[in-house]
Amino acid sequence: MQKVSEYLKLRVLAAIDLAEGRSIRARIRAVAARGFADEQGREHHFTWRTIETWRVRYHKHGFTACIGRSDKGKFRKIEPEVVQEAVDQARAGLRPGFRLSLLYRTCIEQGLLRREQVAPNTFRRIVRRFEMIKPDAETTSKERLCFAKRFANQMWQADTLVGPFVSDAKGQPRQARLIAFLDDASRVCCHGEFFFEENHASLKSALRAALYKRGVPQSLYVDNGSIYAGKDLTVVCARLGCLLGHTPVRDGAAKGKVERFFRTVREQFLARQLDLANLETLNRQFARWVEDEYHDTVHSTLGMKPVDRFALDLSRVKFLAPGQANDELFYSEAERTVKADNTFSFAGRRYEAPRDVRSRVVLVRHDPLEADAPLIVYLGADRLGEARPLFPIDNDRASTKPRPVGCVRTVGAEEALGLRLQTPDTPSGAPAAAGSPVSVQPETRHANPETIALP
Repeated sequence: MQKVSEYLKLRVLAAIDLAEGRSIRARIRAVAARGFADEQGREHHFTWRTIETWRVRYHKHGFTACIGRSDKGKFRKIEPEVVQEAVDQARAGLRPGFRLSLLYRTCIEQGLLRREQVAPNTFRRIVRRFEMIKPDAETTSKERLCFAKRFANQMWQADTLVGPFVSDAKGQPRQARLIAFLDDASRVCCHGEFFFEENHASLKSALRAALYKRGVPQSLYVDNGSIYAGKDLTVVCARLGCLLGHTPVRDGAAKGKVERFFRTVREQFLARQLDLANLETLNRQFARWVEDEYHDTVHSTLGMKPVDRFALDLSRVKFLAPGQANDELFYSEAERTVKADNTFSFAGRRYEAPRDVRSRVVLVRHDPLEADAPLIVYLGADRLGEARPLFPIDNDRASTKPRPVGCVRTVGAEEALGLRLQTPDTPSGAPAAAGSPVSVQPETRHANPETIALP
């Protein structure tokens, strides 16, 4: 059936109210028996099921057009950046004019992609949609100049490299990914670490180690990957006073220094016979290679060792001292509304705010890597302190005022049996007599609580 306009659909729905019939279904069938002309004068006839569908959608959504899928155009299992990196590595060994099926098979055979991540049809759709095998006119014809920063820590470049398969805690092989930070002026690898997951937590863990080892950079230059373009990295850079910059889309040559460092990693480190028993062993081997070989080798462009070039500007480097205050720079944050009893909920648990901020919206900073880390509450830019877990019983404070003479208190039999009351006729330290206000027999240990008179 030819697609009809919204105007014609609304005319059909309006005719339901004027149609004859004792029920809504009878009126819809009466309208279905009629013909309706569109704006061009063409006559259309609609079944009663079609009219009923339009009516339900109109009452539910307010319009009669079809509602598309919310995840249309999105890829749930793999990011286009991962496919782009795999395509760039796989096509280097193929002759021009290769088919997409051969490119996909090469990516699978080399371990760059897995069949569970992307199916052949999805691979073709991603490659064609983002034009991954066509030269990008914006980047290939773009004039480029060789540049370098004057001082160390003026700019860092960061990127992710797909690494080897490493055994996880269950003994299953999983592909590791290297997140590395490279100083632009000295070519020093500020920090590099392999992770199983390429997410915000891994990025912040690597960035924290790099900042503690090499200081705070003035700017950070990254690509448009999901972890580099997310809110977490933006917030951390804003707290540090570091300018965050992104390369143009699909322009890997813009951060050529870190790409060249990754080439050195592949040729000199990953080409070795490595111990891939676990991730910790691989990271120790990589750290040893960086400090003993890469930093200790004269760089062809600099004419000196990277670590020596970094030491020339050591007086300009701003280091972070390890401590609670600096650790909070890497915390994630979330907004919470404080209730009337000065409490708020976070991760399925209630907490007490450190100050009286009832009915106000606060920022709660937390460490996603450590469940026992304290929650830090901020009101705007003011740090209020650490939130305390709510224990309602502890807030039930007993009265500290002295009890009046002759007041009555209810106690249990166990407590009443051990009481020694002082009366005017009872000497100090003597047990209560039989005629005293308290008389508890041994057989009443498990009786109901008794009421005793206190002097």
